[in-house]
Amino acid sequence: MRAFMAVVENEGFSAAARKTGRSKALLSKYVRELEDEIGVLLINRTTRQVALTAAGEVYMARAGQLLSDIETLNDAAREATGEVKGLIRVSAARTFGDAHLGHSLVDFAKDHPDVSLDIHLDDGFVDLVNEGFDVAIRMTRLADSALIARRLASLGFCVVASPDLLKRLGKPTHPSQVSNYPVVIDSNARIFTSWMFRDPETGQALPVQVSGQFTANSPVTVRAAALAGLGLALSPTFVVREDVREGRLVNILSEFMESEAGIYAVFPHRRHLPARVRLFVDYLAAWFKKHELDLVHHGS
Repeated sequence: MRAFMAVVENEGFSAAARKTGRSKALLSKYVRELEDEIGVLLINRTTRQVALTAAGEVYMARAGQLLSDIETLNDAAREATGEVKGLIRVSAARTFGDAHLGHSLVDFAKDHPDVSLDIHLDDGFVDLVNEGFDVAIRMTRLADSALIARRLASLGFCVVASPDLLKRLGKPTHPSQVSNYPVVIDSNARIFTSWMFRDPETGQALPVQVSGQFTANSPVTVRAAALAGLGLALSPTFVVREDVREGRLVNILSEFMESEAGIYAVFPHRRHLPARVRLFVDYLAAWFKKHELDLVHHGS
């Protein structure tokens, strides 16, 4: 069944062999034995590609869930004996992996040699279920009820601009003035055309619609654009902390910033969370608590 799934997902026996580390002949043998066992053809084979038969479509729809259930059962058995092993597919922001925060993943791998990590760094959001990830590390204000999340650490955001831009255009003193400035946009935000501020006295939300010449799905690229004077930028504080401290960027409107966001471990709803995933999330939570990283303040 796993061989069948690998062939379908990789659109061919050769690609599946490269992905799984099994030989093409072995995968072909397993799929043929599966078809012989259930008595129907699941895959139409040609020299160039494979295609599911009608029966294969039906089988494919259930096979993934069955394999997941088997893995969950295996995890439960291992957990009962205290044994934790297996593969964890992790999605994390490239900014997270490239920063000091990424050391948490390396430390976990060192401390748990029986657990394999397959880490994909991408500053955009991924579909955990459809793309087969066990857990995602997200830096956000989380508001997705379809997922389970555990807060690992607090995370601050700030609006910054280059001194040259502020000298040329003046320094805004209220969020309502932001729309009069050029803006650099990080498209990772769920609603990236709207920046959320809050009145410090009344607590009232102050959403501001923004638009700009420069949009990127990377906080690091947004930082570079802000340093070049292309506009105001909304950024995680740890990304621009040194720039603010050294005067290359200026933190503005700090009194209007909304309550801090967080770094979350996010995973799909499951009847039983695999022991290795729970171990991984618990480790990250303890790691951030132990290292006491200041991810909230801008450092000026």
